[in-house]
Amino acid sequence: MSIDAAIIDPGLGFDPATKIFTQLIDGQPVRGAGEIPVVDPASDAPFATAPTANAEQLDLAVAAARRATTSWRRTGWDERAAIVGKVADILEANLEVLARLTTLEQGKPLAEARDDVQWAADFARHFAATRLDPKVARDDEDAYVEIRYDPIGVVGAICPWNFPLFQAVYKLAPALVTGNTMVLKPAPTTPIATLYFAELIAEVVPAGVFNVVGDSGDLGRLLTDHPGIDKVSFTGSTAVGRRVMAASAPRLKRLTLELGGNDAAIVLEDADIEKAAKGIYTWSFANAGQVCVSIKRIYAPASIYDDLASEVARLASATNLGHGLDPATGMGPVQNSRQYSAAAEWLRLAAAHGKVIAGGSLEERPGYFVQPTVVRDITEDNPLLTEETFGPVRSIVKYDDVEDALARANNTPYGLGGSVWGTDVERATAVASRLETGTSWVNHHFALTPDVPFGGHKQSGMGVEFGTEGLQEFTEIHVVNVSRS
Repeated sequence: MSIDAAIIDPGLGFDPATKIFTQLIDGQPVRGAGEIPVVDPASDAPFATAPTANAEQLDLAVAAARRATTSWRRTGWDERAAIVGKVADILEANLEVLARLTTLEQGKPLAEARDDVQWAADFARHFAATRLDPKVARDDEDAYVEIRYDPIGVVGAICPWNFPLFQAVYKLAPALVTGNTMVLKPAPTTPIATLYFAELIAEVVPAGVFNVVGDSGDLGRLLTDHPGIDKVSFTGSTAVGRRVMAASAPRLKRLTLELGGNDAAIVLEDADIEKAAKGIYTWSFANAGQVCVSIKRIYAPASIYDDLASEVARLASATNLGHGLDPATGMGPVQNSRQYSAAAEWLRLAAAHGKVIAGGSLEERPGYFVQPTVVRDITEDNPLLTEETFGPVRSIVKYDDVEDALARANNTPYGLGGSVWGTDVERATAVASRLETGTSWVNHHFALTPDVPFGGHKQSGMGVEFGTEGLQEFTEIHVVNVSRS
């Protein structure tokens, strides 16, 4: 049984309720023009207070970033990379505190939060060790042509609440090594770990190169619209992504949009049911199902449909809900009241139109706890399949023919990720290659590494993150063409 959230010691070495968290503007800690409470989703009670910026403070942050662009872009790549490497060192040295702050504001189990911070350090270290050197396109008696990768300028970064610190760092690291400066806005419900991270690295990153401003819910539009922002890197819903794109259009700002997903998992007839069910369960319900690239629709052949559905349901039913700082917790709450209300509607649809075989209820206790829910026998036109369910409710549907499964998996405006599960890897790979997604996995899902580009097809995004291609997203191609004639 999970211990009461009210008696959990956060183990931070300081009291977050009394600590003054500040923004970082031009290398200095800055109190907010306003402030908002930050709620622990496992108790539905505030545990800290965060600063929020107004338009004037945003102007100051953007102006600081603009002033820093000239000197920062002229700083050698090796020196910039060394600073990003120090950021990775600071993340690892403060892993436990940053993970605990992440759990307190986001809700995920501490083990998952520790992974988030370690991933952030690993991604920062990878980008610190990666270069975009000029390329010679032509070198002959007539001309010498070189392709250079110049920084864009000031990057406005907008981060979501599901992986708040990790996503802040994997935007920051490639932006900085390529010579850009940044103004970053955390999500209003999960700013604390990012603000504390900014405090930790303020002595390492030159003033103005990295700025963090707080948000009460209205700063995203101001940041996107700001004439001093040259590129917007946004992670969030497709609906908000459309608004970001529209706001960026008048000035033709460069964009990277990592948006929503409705990932399908196709299980083949020869799949190992126990192994497939475990993998599918893990990457359906990690972070309480609040992952853009998590499995949200599961297609299983009629021959193994009952057995697979039963096994996934068994794993879901065995999951212990609780506070993320409780070692016994297998899944935490959803992050905020809006997601909690959305989950209530998904549960209503599941009960009305399908057969619920695990979970199916909101927990009657403080906090935003939703039972991990598995529903079967749902029809293809149901919102549980046609829309992105960003929470712990997953549907398993039956198919008779793999061509039909592929058609149904691809029949969506989303195209972020997908996976295929089977023991005949060659056949599974052939099926996976026909998914209309940015990434197709075989016998796993959600395997993201800093050296492999990640992005979406269709309405799941624009541009890519990670890999050399992700670095290039933070640059402008500059061709230097020298005549020798």
